[in-house]
Amino acid sequence: MGMRTPLKNVRGLGSAKEGVSHWWHQKITAVAMIPLFVIALAYVISLVGAEYDQVASVLGTPFASLVMLLLIGATFYHLKLGLQVVIEDYIHAEKTKITLLLLNSFLCAAVGLAAALAVLKLALGS
Repeated sequence: MGMRTPLKNVRGLGSAKEGVSHWWHQKITAVAMIPLFVIALAYVISLVGAEYDQVASVLGTPFASLVMLLLIGATFYHLKLGLQVVIEDYIHAEKTKITLLLLNSFLCAAVGLAAALAVLKLALGS
């Protein structure tokens, strides 16, 4: 005997088998952002009041660029996952939910790519 109601058996509703991986991705990105943010913050604090050329040369180093790119990737993926949960939980109109989920994915990708391109521009010296 299962714990499902007869209505749930008829509709076939149950676990989508996605919740755990989504949860793990949020936790992994959250933990990854801690050291990345601390390193990025140290760079920013050390460059307060510096001239543009000095900032560009320091943030253009391979290590700083890698840290910034990893931080950007983790941050925007984490943002997308978090907003997705909020939208799925609190928006009940199906068309609005789908629209907001698509907008969420697009905006997180667009802003993340723009930030990554800015870092790459510094790193490649363009």
